[in-house]
Amino acid sequence: MNRNVVLLHLREAAEQLNDTIQAMNNDADYDIGDFRVEMSHLYNHLNTAWNGRDQTDEQFKECTDEDFSRFRKFPTDEDLLLD
Repeated sequence: MNRNVVLLHLREAAEQLNDTIQAMNNDADYDIGDFRVEMSHLYNHLNTAWNGRDQTDEQFKECTDEDFSRFRKFPTDEDLLLD
């Protein structure tokens, strides 16, 4: 597991989650559209932390569109021991 890559994405996810909570608390006009965008960003980082956990530093630096699409997908239930 590449801890640096995982930690980068987990930190980004934590920041996004905190921003989402703050926005929901402070913006009376916050709606489902805002929530959808912010949750998409959150899941992007969580999924990439999981799916990209074994990439090398070089693979991380040279991430292709194909890699990006693969990394941002939701893990399977089996991957997360939910089966």
